[in-house]
Amino acid sequence: MEFSIKGIPVRPCHGQRNIPDGEVFSCPVKTSVNGTIQFNTPTLYAGTRFENVRLDFKDGKIVNATSNNTKRLNEILDTDPGARYIGEFSLGFHPYIMNPMCDILFDEKIGGTFHMALGAGYPETGSHNKSSIHWDMICDMRNGGQIWVDDELFYESGRFVLFES
Repeated sequence: MEFSIKGIPVRPCHGQRNIPDGEVFSCPVKTSVNGTIQFNTPTLYAGTRFENVRLDFKDGKIVNATSNNTKRLNEILDTDPGARYIGEFSLGFHPYIMNPMCDILFDEKIGGTFHMALGAGYPETGSHNKSSIHWDMICDMRNGGQIWVDDELFYESGRFVLFES
């Protein structure tokens, strides 16, 4: 999966709200998301547990979505036009939150993870995506995976990679 954050601010969380803290967030340029992602951490939405959520994007929009409950997943994504777009991208780095517990306030901050929120974004990051949903989904990268920024390896296996200058 790839997307752009060009011209989009990145916001660190530093203990002023959303406690416990431990994330830095932004959002993709709305129509820049392309490719496929599969989230490997369970998520709850409106009392329903979802596992192995897989999303296919084209020009920012989710064009295919599957999970252990594909029918309900797509019902939620059809809530409104903004629900099929990403409103937030965030890296979690809390050093003492180690395991998912299906409580998003904690799970989204697990060190070595990233999450994306479907639906509404935060205006302070430049997001203009409007939706009645904001649903965080987490990918645990501690057992592998990479994030590249401007053709430079930035994050690997749940750890920030230090750039050499």
